[in-house]
Amino acid sequence: MPAPILLEITDGIALITLNRPEQLNALNYALIDQLMAALDRIEGDAEVRAVILTGAGERAFSAGADIHEFAGSVKQGAAVAVRDFVRRGQAMTARLEAFKKPVIAAINGLAFGGGCEIAEAVHLAVASDRAQFAKPEIKLGMPPTFGGTQRLPRLAGRKRALELLLAGDPFPPEHAREIGLVNQVVPHDQLLTATRELAGRITRHSPGSVAGTITAVTRGLNMPIAEGLLVESEQFAALVPGRDLTEGLAAWKERRPARYVGA
Repeated sequence: MPAPILLEITDGIALITLNRPEQLNALNYALIDQLMAALDRIEGDAEVRAVILTGAGERAFSAGADIHEFAGSVKQGAAVAVRDFVRRGQAMTARLEAFKKPVIAAINGLAFGGGCEIAEAVHLAVASDRAQFAKPEIKLGMPPTFGGTQRLPRLAGRKRALELLLAGDPFPPEHAREIGLVNQVVPHDQLLTATRELAGRITRHSPGSVAGTITAVTRGLNMPIAEGLLVESEQFAALVPGRDLTEGLAAWKERRPARYVGA
């Protein structure tokens, strides 16, 4: 049986591929667990500066949760379904959201349900012009459970998010860009090239400043502004003793490119 996750590291960028193309890269428990393990490995690899997450095949980024497996958990009752399905999925999206290295989704096809929730959680996203999005959980008689009821309203606004969540209808990549779900929409054959280019625009900078920016935004987004400013201050203070801030200031004064360790 093929591995549900493929991991390839090239030039400091880790490419993670959801690898269940015959099942439209549905998120079964084994795939989620292996994705989490891959993130653990990447986090500890100083050579990896950014992560690209995409789907195998031409049809889907991920069509969402594996309904057959999920239905089996539901049959065992709420406690089992929450433990095995909801908490697992929420842990995955929370891990992606809080990851210290930039995670960019390259959305190559369907991003439905849990696949859309991954797009909501990652730091940046580039969509193929063939991509399609949907929040179809309502059609199963349930709300989204991997964070979609919380992250989408924060991205799109309450009323626009509720329309997508309550109607459950597919929407095109251009609308995903309009509501802040993706950053760019590009021709399908340029998807990975454009995503790598975006990653390169980030990895040229100090790893510490990238991580500090991600942490400040992610933690501060749901705080009152005064508390968020404290997080921002903490992230800056942590960089003061390090080499990269000194190098960045020196490079600016000397009118030369900064030379960051690992960049």
